Amino acid sequence: MIGERKIRVLIAKPGLDGHDRGAKVVSRGLRDAGMEVIYTGIRQTPEQIAATAVQEDVDIVGLSCLSGAHNHLFPKIVESLKEKQAGEIPVFGGGIIPIDDIPGLKKAGIREIFQPGTTIEEIVRFIEKIVQR
Repeated sequence: MIGERKIRVLIAKPGLDGHDRGAKVVSRGLRDAGMEVIYTGIRQTPEQIAATAVQEDVDIVGLSCLSGAHNHLFPKIVESLKEKQAGEIPVFGGGIIPIDDIPGLKKAGIREIFQPGTTIEEIVRFIEKIVQR
């Protein structure tokens, strides 16, 4: 919670990746932890995700990618948020992301990458820490 308001999280599936079971599990887990979760559904463009983040006034954006396009799509979302004067919204990601790709994603502005097997509790702790105001 931020003051009296629930933490607002946008969970998004960028690109052509149509596999969203993990995103739905994370969404449900965050909701069960007391957060307000907006799920975009599959096949969203970086621009759509950034626009939704701004429109919904979210505190943080979570991205899921299983297609291998994370090195292109995740940084584009950070750029799109900056273009919409919303670069302060933190972005985290998860999915099938090789460990060797994580440093480059963090350099591009992704705050954290969660690998398969990460618990919902770990993600909740990260979000609560990063969103504290």
